[in-house]
Amino acid sequence: MTQALARKWRPRKFAEMVGQEHVVRALVNALSQNRLHHAYLFTGTRGVGKTTLARIVAKALNCAIGITPEPCGVCSACQEIDAGRFVDLLELDAASNTQVDQMRDLLENALYAPTSGRFKVYIIDETHMLSRSAFNAMLKTLEEPPEHVKFILATTDPQKVPVTVLSRCLQFNLKQIPPLHIAAQLRNILQQEGVFAEPAALALLSHAAQGSMRDALSLLDQAIAHGAGRVVEEAVREMLGVVDRAYLNGLLAALAQGDGAGLLEQADRMAERALSFDAALQDLATLLNRIAVAQVVPQVLEPDDPERGELVSFAQAFTPEEVQLYYRMALQGRDELRLASDEYAAFTMTLLRMLAFRPEEAPIPLAVGPRPATPASPPAGQQPAAPQARQPGPRDLLPSLSTADWLALIEETKLGGVAGMLARHCHLQSREGNRWTLEIPEAHRHLLEPAYQAKLKAALETRFGGSLRLDFVVGDGEGRTPVETKERQRAEQRNQAIAAIEADPFVRELVEDCDARLVESSIRPLDSISGDNP
Repeated sequence: MTQALARKWRPRKFAEMVGQEHVVRALVNALSQNRLHHAYLFTGTRGVGKTTLARIVAKALNCAIGITPEPCGVCSACQEIDAGRFVDLLELDAASNTQVDQMRDLLENALYAPTSGRFKVYIIDETHMLSRSAFNAMLKTLEEPPEHVKFILATTDPQKVPVTVLSRCLQFNLKQIPPLHIAAQLRNILQQEGVFAEPAALALLSHAAQGSMRDALSLLDQAIAHGAGRVVEEAVREMLGVVDRAYLNGLLAALAQGDGAGLLEQADRMAERALSFDAALQDLATLLNRIAVAQVVPQVLEPDDPERGELVSFAQAFTPEEVQLYYRMALQGRDELRLASDEYAAFTMTLLRMLAFRPEEAPIPLAVGPRPATPASPPAGQQPAAPQARQPGPRDLLPSLSTADWLALIEETKLGGVAGMLARHCHLQSREGNRWTLEIPEAHRHLLEPAYQAKLKAALETRFGGSLRLDFVVGDGEGRTPVETKERQRAEQRNQAIAAIEADPFVRELVEDCDARLVESSIRPLDSISGDNP
């Protein structure tokens, strides 16, 4: 019988814990220095490793080699704890054992010396479920614990644990595990299991787990079964009921363009595939949240995040006010969806509301710079003023239009919306007369809608006062697009800032004398702090 992945890959030592480095570091230091407490409290949401960590602590206390942060895993105590049959490790599920009599029996047993281990370890899961009488009974033992007894309490709701108990415990808060860490762990497990997996499928599973490694492994088991031994994006989307990101990107692109017909067209396509409108609004809210992060604190986006390019694109297409407004409307739309008799009507009404209440923007002229003045009638007796020189045509600037000039040019046109996103993600590959070839990276192919190409072409023709032909090709971009250029410049500035700070005599003194540490993620360019995001 095949063992469930959540059981098979349950961590058995501190080094295998994922996403809880802050707790592991504190426990390892305490065990290394033999600074032990009689009661520990692990808090955190489900599936983040509270009980697993408690068992590892039990092994560290009872390992045959002595109290150690690295239990051997091969002695009888370690193996019996892993197998769940160590006589001096007692686990109690408070959710099903809430009565005071059961707690008294457990505490009376604590008075006796360990049978085979160094300590008797009591793991009480979901501690907040104990009755008041049971808490009071446990409190007496916590106040005057026997030397051979250690309590490890675990709870998802520490607010319900009496303060008299909290004050007698050393408390550690286990955090939700970031999706990228979960995806990396799933990838590692599947490599060892010999199972093929698509990165996009693992990203979906890691986000669906909502910070729980146990849930992620359970979902991974389902995905392997659903995909007949393979973990592929299409099968995972079907299993999770997740809306294809292409639909969400289409909705946001239509919003950026103010295209009501495009919004309804995307909704119709989703209805044809019988996709969940509730899931669509939930995923849209999540995507808008990530776009807001990309606008305000872009440095927190992981460099290897597969969605980074799209997030940066949409962060540029919308104002922060629009993103905040659409996020609230998506959440409100989910509430209305549950009350509506026609889900399609409720979903489209939410989309049309986003369009109708988008913040008003002042029209921006596409041609910026010197423009011909409108001739006025001269005063009597004066000759009409000579007409101003025409704006330069396409051929006038073509010989000198370099890569840097392309960046300056599209900034000069002040082209906004998705058409502006398209321009900023293109590289001017070549030009022959009035024929320009623009290269766009594969990751941004979705921007190549005919309407956006036409708007970019019109803006350039207005700027130069002549007709142009734009040809688009899909390539790797090679870091030459305006967005990539700006990101590279920001990275260089940040590296220079880090080097300068590290070289500062005062900072070096703090590091050497006070064991201070420079948090590099807190260093960002001044324009990021002021809100001028790329």
